[in-house]
Amino acid sequence: MSDKPVALVTGGSRGIGRGISLALAQDGYRVLVNYNTNLDAAEETCRLIEVAGGEAESCQADITQAEHRELLLDFCMEQLGRLDLLVNNAGIAPPQRHDLLEMPLASFDLVVDTNLKAPFFLTQAAARLMIRQLRDKAIPWAAIVNVSSISAYAVSTNRGEYCISKAGLSMATALFAVELAPYGIRVYEVRPGVIETDMTAGVKKKYDKLIAEGFSPIKRWGTPTDVGKAVAALARGDLPFSTGEVINVDGGFHLRCF
Repeated sequence: MSDKPVALVTGGSRGIGRGISLALAQDGYRVLVNYNTNLDAAEETCRLIEVAGGEAESCQADITQAEHRELLLDFCMEQLGRLDLLVNNAGIAPPQRHDLLEMPLASFDLVVDTNLKAPFFLTQAAARLMIRQLRDKAIPWAAIVNVSSISAYAVSTNRGEYCISKAGLSMATALFAVELAPYGIRVYEVRPGVIETDMTAGVKKKYDKLIAEGFSPIKRWGTPTDVGKAVAALARGDLPFSTGEVINVDGGFHLRCF
């Protein structure tokens, strides 16, 4: 069994998740790419990692299901032997945008279950596993990174369920940071802005115009590689005296320039 550290990246098959997976592999992590439905994309991410000289495995799991979360962690330990880093990246946008006064209950439940409830309980289970490994000296340190969004604080009334899910994930980061610090587990939040992925393809013209007009000080779209580099810095332990920290990857949008 390899002594290289292992990172589990949920939703790691494409978009931001692929960018994170590739960056971690480049830094020497063996990467477990979690996917739900897109096997081809997961296999492509693994192939890209392996072509670059890294190591990767993929595992299908719907992390909104408790039994799938358990199976995912079991697979990680059985196939890779350890878990050093959990990256809670998997997330979805509302299937359809609705005004706040018309938002269906089903949409709220779907988005919050995927973006908040699933990573919360996966973190809970992964943290217990990490604590056991640290006590047994099976790993030297551990970390958890939650990928949220500027929607954690930027209001969009036609996708309120998404904003609520990301705001909740931000608070979950703070809660776990305090809870897990005594065990030596650092917890961070990476907060992307407008990132060029499949999820944002439908609003490209809108954000092209906003960016050109000064939406953010850095006038370009973000990329999955930008987010991956931020997660990799945290995974290297470059912020050893920080936990609960929010790393903005948003071109400076959070500065709220006027």
